Amino acid sequence: MNDNAIPRVALVTGTSSGIGEAVVEQLCRLGHQVLAVDFNADGQQKADRAGAAFMQGDLTDPEACRGAVAEAVKRFGHLDILVNNAGIQHVDSIEAFPEAKWRHIIDLMLTAPFLLSQAAWPYMRKGGWGRIINIASVHAQVASPGKAAYISAKHGLIGLTKTAALEGGGDGITANAICPAYVRTPLVDNQIADQARMHGMEEQEVIEQIMLKNAAIKRLIDPSEVASLVAYLVSDDASAVTGSSWNIDLGWTAQ
Repeated sequence: MNDNAIPRVALVTGTSSGIGEAVVEQLCRLGHQVLAVDFNADGQQKADRAGAAFMQGDLTDPEACRGAVAEAVKRFGHLDILVNNAGIQHVDSIEAFPEAKWRHIIDLMLTAPFLLSQAAWPYMRKGGWGRIINIASVHAQVASPGKAAYISAKHGLIGLTKTAALEGGGDGITANAICPAYVRTPLVDNQIADQARMHGMEEQEVIEQIMLKNAAIKRLIDPSEVASLVAYLVSDDASAVTGSSWNIDLGWTAQ
């Protein structure tokens, strides 16, 4: 961290792998104090390795969302940065999509970011400085078949981001969304297998013909690339940036 930067307190969700793990590592490298929150207990080892604190919790439970914010404040005294990253995926047609799975995805990927933001808001407002980063998706901008709940949640997350930006500007709170295309994570690896099953294709065919079909750059994204953008958006250099959706989509939406 440079001499002019101020260490902040960050809460990051969905941290046991992929983007969340990379974000925790990046923020810790920058000198911030981080509480990593994940449903999986193995997130503890990842947090320890990065130098972060860890809390296990099911963020589909509203009390767990409020409890995560309370834990960050208890450990570090305040809260400045919230990175809403936790997510899951289920691939099926609308006709066959299980209602329980729909509710679970919406609760985790849209309701939880709202509740976490709501709980963090008073601490950010009191400090006159806050950063909310919602990890959305290219599927917050466009749709694909078989992902009704995921796409609905991600589209909703953009609306939440814009509203938070408008409400927070006067208090020094910014809110932005990051919209990656397919990132090489365990979640995407599972999607590859699900898409292969759904379409009767080989997994490599799924990557080439579905995931990278609309991409100008024909590769999957590394989680560290998303974490680097998070690092910028939570910095003082990004104090004028709010309400924006930042595409890291390999050129997908340039068409």
